[in-house]
Amino acid sequence: MFQSNRFFAAAFFAALALFSSPLASQSLSLLDQSSGKGQILYWDTLTQSGVLEKNGKQVTFRAGSNVILLDNEKFAFTDAPQMNGGQIFVSPKFIQDAEDWFDLKPASGENFKVGAILIDPGHGGKDPGALMTHKIKGKNVTIKEKDINLSVAKMLAARLKAAYPQKQIIMTRDKDVFISLQQRTEIANSVKLKDHEAVLYISIHVNSSLDKKARGYEVWYLSPGYRRTVLDHGKTDDPKLFPILNSMMEEEYTTESILIAKFIMDGLAAQIGSLSSPRGIKAEEWFVVRNSNMPSVLVEVGFVSNYEEAKLLNDESYLQKTAFGIYNGIAAFVTHFERSRGFTGTK
Repeated sequence: MFQSNRFFAAAFFAALALFSSPLASQSLSLLDQSSGKGQILYWDTLTQSGVLEKNGKQVTFRAGSNVILLDNEKFAFTDAPQMNGGQIFVSPKFIQDAEDWFDLKPASGENFKVGAILIDPGHGGKDPGALMTHKIKGKNVTIKEKDINLSVAKMLAARLKAAYPQKQIIMTRDKDVFISLQQRTEIANSVKLKDHEAVLYISIHVNSSLDKKARGYEVWYLSPGYRRTVLDHGKTDDPKLFPILNSMMEEEYTTESILIAKFIMDGLAAQIGSLSSPRGIKAEEWFVVRNSNMPSVLVEVGFVSNYEEAKLLNDESYLQKTAFGIYNGIAAFVTHFERSRGFTGTK
């Protein structure tokens, strides 16, 4: 993501919040107006901000603020959008100002894109992760989480490299070696990106439970309750603005992570079908990527403690389906992210 403009925009919105005021003329539904004028509307409920897109150009706005950001390049003042009953309402002036910008000139500059995808096979080496021995086809077979994680990660990385030769596809490990959580975080946070680029972190794991009936796949994201510093202090000269900017970037990472999780769950459901069952998207504070400064999710692909699911996890064709499902989810997110020029709210 093009961080410098976004941080500047965040600071500007924060600084000018006091100048915003409701207007009686805001009686037009932005959803209806944008649809009728061929604009695409993206809205982020978490940050109460949105983007209008048309002709390859965009207008970024926030509910209650009379400042709009045009193509991440310049600011303008207009009537502040207002929330009412869960919907966004605007004035005729807001609509006209947006249309004037869309018609003004061709779009310039690079689009946002995903520059790197980091695949993290959990555990490895001296750390086997979850493991269970089952009798499969008359033989005792010990299924180790670290092996399943690596197999799925390799299949996933191969698909991503074939689909995105221009992107960095990085694995934290590509063989059976031990890597500490700190090392995984350092690998993630050291990825070099160009302007307008983002990095995604996908961690692959396998579940286990004392309840032998427990089965299914799930995707975790980092709970918003876990506070972390994701912004370099050097990004702003005003220390008073740093907590605001850091909080906004945390919210953005959370929104992106939830969206990645949703796409991956959908991708797994389409590939696995009735062979296993979805357990949903979940939030937790302790998972492996809690200190990575990027959108990140952890995928639990199944339970080694469940006999039927353990047999599936021991089947290469099933792992291929799993990897393909995760790939489809990532690909869907990449398409959404790059089409919306880095804004990841829902339409």
